[in-house]
Amino acid sequence: MNCSTCNIELQKRNINGIEVDECAQCEGIWFEGDELRQVKDKIDADLNWMDFEIWEHPEKFKAMAKEHNCPSCGDQMVSLDYDNTNIEIEYCPKCKGVWLDKDKLQNIIDALEKEILNKSMSDYLKATIEEAKELLDGPESFISEWHDFSTILRFLQYRILSLDPKIHKTLVSLQQNPLNR
Repeated sequence: MNCSTCNIELQKRNINGIEVDECAQCEGIWFEGDELRQVKDKIDADLNWMDFEIWEHPEKFKAMAKEHNCPSCGDQMVSLDYDNTNIEIEYCPKCKGVWLDKDKLQNIIDALEKEILNKSMSDYLKATIEEAKELLDGPESFISEWHDFSTILRFLQYRILSLDPKIHKTLVSLQQNPLNR
């Protein structure tokens, strides 16, 4: 498989236990199938419930035809600008592979971490309900969906505590001295 930009053979690279293909010259990375999600989750486990799924949220992407062909299947790639992040990725609609130029993976991680910090209480409640539904019929394994659900519950708790420091102080007090209320 060759880099669609440099036309040199992609090399195998291990990112936190996930094997991907990388161009030694431009340092772009090719993610097949579910590899982008897996790498994201390994880099920052708090992002496990936040999916960067292109084909499930087309309203968040502005697509443009790209002159590059997919390194895997040879079809024409599409350039996508994700939501309001200024992160451009290349995507193959046929095989669902994703090409990220150098440093774009870190840009995605940073954008998702920023999104976590800016979510409202309502956003966390909606996400908690969605993750609860996915426990029953989600696309990932039950264990993976349980991790997602547990993480969003933890962030919901953080949001509740940040809204009212008195609640936080009371909970800490109860944890330190459960018998002395």
